[in-house]
Amino acid sequence: MSGSVSKASVKDMTVGSPVKLIISFAVPMLLGMLFQQFYSMVDTIIVGRCLGVEALAAVGSTGAVGFMVNGFVIGICSGFAIPVAQRFGARDYKDMRHFVANAGWLSLLFSVIMTTGISIFTWDILVLMQTPENIIQGAYSYIFYIFLGIPTTFLYNLLAGVIRSLGDSKTPVYFLIFSSIVNIVLDLFFILAAGTGIAGAAYATVISQAVSGILCFVYMKKKFEILKMEREEIRLSGNHLTILCKMGIPMGLQYSITAIGSVVIQAAINSLGSVAVASVAAAQKASMLFCCPFDALGGTMATYAGQNVGAKKLDRIEQGIRSATVLGSLYSIGAFVLLFFFGGRILELLIDASETIVLRQAHQYLIYNSMFFIFLTFVNVWRFTIQGLGYSGFAVLAGVCEMVARAFVGFAMVPMFGYTAVCFSSPLAWIMADLFLVPAFGYCIRRLKIRFRCEECKKCGNEARKMVCHVHG
Repeated sequence: MSGSVSKASVKDMTVGSPVKLIISFAVPMLLGMLFQQFYSMVDTIIVGRCLGVEALAAVGSTGAVGFMVNGFVIGICSGFAIPVAQRFGARDYKDMRHFVANAGWLSLLFSVIMTTGISIFTWDILVLMQTPENIIQGAYSYIFYIFLGIPTTFLYNLLAGVIRSLGDSKTPVYFLIFSSIVNIVLDLFFILAAGTGIAGAAYATVISQAVSGILCFVYMKKKFEILKMEREEIRLSGNHLTILCKMGIPMGLQYSITAIGSVVIQAAINSLGSVAVASVAAAQKASMLFCCPFDALGGTMATYAGQNVGAKKLDRIEQGIRSATVLGSLYSIGAFVLLFFFGGRILELLIDASETIVLRQAHQYLIYNSMFFIFLTFVNVWRFTIQGLGYSGFAVLAGVCEMVARAFVGFAMVPMFGYTAVCFSSPLAWIMADLFLVPAFGYCIRRLKIRFRCEECKKCGNEARKMVCHVHG
């Protein structure tokens, strides 16, 4: 295989203006995420308006445990994509294809194990989370089928991650938009026409996710010459599997560990009753829409850092992280102003105006969270950059910081201060993570500089420089 690269299909982020590359890569991702959140909001509107506040609370009560599981899938697939981006940046296309193939085998194994194990214990998890009795059956009807769709979550996120690693952030967005439209249509069919209730929303989500994954697979087969594999590149490789696990599992655990804190918070919210559950569910739906730019910047920096560390261009990584942080901080200010003045109007799209208590509490949650969006900028930009550098273990430690913060609020603050404490759980988690991530990035850059100097010494055979590298370690 020649390993030629089609410039129309991939984007090299190791050359050119960092800020322009970041914006051009992030914008398509942002549009896809916005559309995904839009259909998620439509999903919520259909459930809330057609099935009532109690049904909305049932779906909302599963948010934390759903994020814990699906977040692990998203994280592990993002980790699998990092060696792909690094080998692409290094122009080692044969090794890159070997990583793609082994990532596929690992994803298949994980999807079978997770789907089987988690589905068996779904009801027990909801009971453990103190899900209110009046909504637990509806919550089970929804999240059980979401968990049965774990393989489709693996399919889309792995393939979309590989496509983005090659610098193509647009195509996964197109497929996501299409599948989002499919989701909305299926929502209306299952809930309104077929009368399947809350479970219908889960059916629609799983089917649309499968559609987007299949489209990614077909596209990769047809458009990426660089991914066409020879027989030996498809085979299992212990070395590649080990590297993938070292990258993927920590990133998956980072999401799940973070989500453990969210599960503790959700249990605390559940203890406050279904009105509090519905308030947070609605507020989180709206908040997630406004958090899409942070996710887009994070995903962009993972690919950007991965390609540039493969090309050994650390100065470009430092330029990129500064540019992304400034962009995210400016957006944070604008988002807070918008949510402060118009957050109530946005929430009325999700909740009937007669539900005054739910609306008031949801708007309170939005305001308190958006006040601290700048700290969320650092969490996403700096954490994903560190992951792109290959130090996925630090993502786990950052997740532990978030988990501890949320658990502290759930166990200690909510019993004392009630709903108001819930509103500050995420901001406290972001601040705790930032206190770790900023110095961690500096450490990673220093270690990479030493490693690259040592590698250069070995190439040139300079005995004096070898001694310097030996001192550095």
